[in-house]
Amino acid sequence: MDVVVIDDHPLFSRGLGLLLPGLSGGRVRVVGTTEDASAAAALVRRHHADVAVVDLHMPPPGGTRAIAAVRRADPLVRVVALSGLGEADAALEALRAGAAAFLPKTADPEMLVRPLLAVLDGWSVVPEALLRRLLADARPTGDQGIAERLTADERRLWRLIADGASTVEIATTLHVSERTTKRLVAHLLRRLDVATRVEAAALAGRVGLGRDAGGAGRPAG
Repeated sequence: MDVVVIDDHPLFSRGLGLLLPGLSGGRVRVVGTTEDASAAAALVRRHHADVAVVDLHMPPPGGTRAIAAVRRADPLVRVVALSGLGEADAALEALRAGAAAFLPKTADPEMLVRPLLAVLDGWSVVPEALLRRLLADARPTGDQGIAERLTADERRLWRLIADGASTVEIATTLHVSERTTKRLVAHLLRRLDVATRVEAAALAGRVGLGRDAGGAGRPAG
């Protein structure tokens, strides 16, 4: 695996270049380095690198822009973002820019070998604690999580209400009696914690459920 290192700390880059071949049994070698983030893409092209290791905290244009430039220059190259800090915001920016991995820069060089090989095999790698934090931040909250708590049948009924379907129309669509329809609607309103169909339709609009946000197409029956 041919690796290039984009890092403004020459001692770190030189250390990786010396250590990685031996630690990987010759599988990983550093073929080029640069301290200039703006030269990252050209370095990758020149060496036909498999992996680019990029320090996020570099002088302008910075590591995140370097990652984006590398990915534009060669969409197949895998990028590993390094940071001396474990901040989730920086990790998320790096991943959005095209990084396949985010690792702490304080890691022992020996600890970098397996992630580098995993990245080349198509895996994405982030520390477990950071992954849990990112997942927690991405978890739906408030209104956005309501639809996920409903069954498929309840979501179908909610869409009908959002579209302004009357009791008779809902009963016909669901192949149930009007009495059963009223019971199902009442149960759904309790699940949604709303008092009326109009409120249910408005809530559906807020979470993007139904074709007619707010149920404005027809009066609810």
